[in-house]
Amino acid sequence: MTRTLKVGLVQQPAWPDKSKSLAESEAGVRELAAAGAELVLLQELHATHYFCQYEATELFDLAEPLDGPTGQRLAALAAELGIVLVGSLFERRAPGLYHNTAVVYDGDRGRVGVYRKMHIPDDPGFYEKFYFAPGDQDDSRKQGFQPIDTSVGRLGLLVCWDQWYPEAARLMALAGAEVLLYPTAIGWSPSDDDGEKSRQKEAWTLIQRSHAVANGLPVVVANRVGHEPDHSGVGEGIDFWGGSFVAGPQGELLAHAGTKAERMLVTLDMSRGEDVRRIWPYLRDRRIDAYGDLTRRYRD
Repeated sequence: MTRTLKVGLVQQPAWPDKSKSLAESEAGVRELAAAGAELVLLQELHATHYFCQYEATELFDLAEPLDGPTGQRLAALAAELGIVLVGSLFERRAPGLYHNTAVVYDGDRGRVGVYRKMHIPDDPGFYEKFYFAPGDQDDSRKQGFQPIDTSVGRLGLLVCWDQWYPEAARLMALAGAEVLLYPTAIGWSPSDDDGEKSRQKEAWTLIQRSHAVANGLPVVVANRVGHEPDHSGVGEGIDFWGGSFVAGPQGELLAHAGTKAERMLVTLDMSRGEDVRRIWPYLRDRRIDAYGDLTRRYRD
């Protein structure tokens, strides 16, 4: 039997003012829920500007515990609207220990799971290693590459830089994820030429569509938009390119946003993954006996 899931994505700008950023997020969530969304995905670090463009210890003051004001607001919103809501927190886990954390709220059940970003970049304009520790990998505690069970299905939740790693998507699929979700914050340097901008964005879209193909799963990606300055005055800032999208289990684009703020609602046929896997049985044909060296840094 066909099983459908109405998925909403909020593609938005964000600002240093949490109240302004969260108001934008909430407006998008409410609009999508009113249109019938059962699951809504917000972008990475939607409650603030993308502060990782530079390193400053005072920015740790932006962090909150999981049940802090932002978490409480998102939980209350999910409960009021009766939806599954995926938000993003700069999490203060303990003094001196912080994470880039995606959180899942399931209606009046409240918080049903968290995913702490596993791959942490450290590149010009994306100095995330200064702020975030990677998540723990602990199967017994359902930490790391572990799907989150919700009333709308089992969610394979990953975050931004994770999207470039096929191993992460595969592990979520092998644990029974029914859909892959990627809250994201990615954009161009203003000085990049048009050719480089096009190559970067196309590569970003292509790698995630390939995860859909390789695993026979739909993929849902929410990115931010707008120019955000480097408040240290050192860098040029980042032009976040938007381009949020939903792909089906053969990588087909079902919806693709532009470069402005946008709210998208897509109906997924959740039964198609089974049909696709019967035609392309990649999981059946994997040579798991020959992949041992994948746990090595490099084969030398």
